[in-house]
Amino acid sequence: MTQIEISKLIALVLRHHPEFIGIEVDEHGWADCKALIQGIIEKKHISFDQTYLEKIVREDQKQRYAFNEDHTKIRANQGHSIPVDVELKEKIPPVLLYHGTGMKSVPSIEKEGLLPMSRLYVHLSADYMTAVKVGSRHGKPLVFQVDCAAMVKDGYVFYQSANGVWLTKCVPVQYLTRL
Repeated sequence: MTQIEISKLIALVLRHHPEFIGIEVDEHGWADCKALIQGIIEKKHISFDQTYLEKIVREDQKQRYAFNEDHTKIRANQGHSIPVDVELKEKIPPVLLYHGTGMKSVPSIEKEGLLPMSRLYVHLSADYMTAVKVGSRHGKPLVFQVDCAAMVKDGYVFYQSANGVWLTKCVPVQYLTRL
C-alpha cells in the first residue's frame, strides 16, 4: 500500500468505521496508536509502525490527524460520521466563508441549504480557491459564499478545526450566494 492509501485507510477508520480494523475510538475520537497500527497490519498484511504513522501525520497536506502529547493516541481533526466530540471551541468566523461542491448538488443546496449529510458538521473554507479545490472532488465545481456575519448575528455557532477548516451544523439558504 502507498502512503496515500494508508492515509485514506486511517481516515476511514478514525472518521467512520473503527470496527473495520477491530479498534474503538473514545468519546473524543481518540484511538490508541498501537491498536491502530496492529489493526492495519492484520487487516492489510503490510509492514507498518509508529515511525511510519508519524510520517503520514506529519506529511498529510490537509492535516487530517492529530496526536495527543505523548503520541500514544491519534484522532481525525474533523469529518466524522460517527458521534464524537473532538472538543472544538466556538470561534467567531470571518465575515465570509466558502463552500465548494459539485454541480450535481447545487439544486438541493439551493432548496435546502448546506446540510452535514453523513457528517457531523458542514465544512467551510476560508478562501475561494480552497473551496474550488474541494468542489472539484465532486465533479465540475461550484462555490457558494456564506454570509457568516449574518449567521452569527442570528445565533449560529461556528468552530474551527485544528487544521483550519470551519465547521457549523447547517447553513440555511438565505445565507448563501452562488458564485
